[in-house]
Amino acid sequence: MHVPKETINPKLLKILACPVCKHDVKLKGEELVCGECGRRYPIVNGIPNMIPDELR
Repeated sequence: MHVPKETINPKLLKILACPVCKHDVKLKGEELVCGECGRRYPIVNGIPNMIPDELR
């Protein structure tokens, strides 16, 4: 059985920003990555978890 990768709505991706440095994030695999500070945010059940590592 093939399990689909997590996806995120392209409209949502356009408005998301890193909560720490406020720069754009890019979809890389199954997570969002900030192009400025490099922080990574997992996508769980299609919902990005934008809580920084130090607060998770």
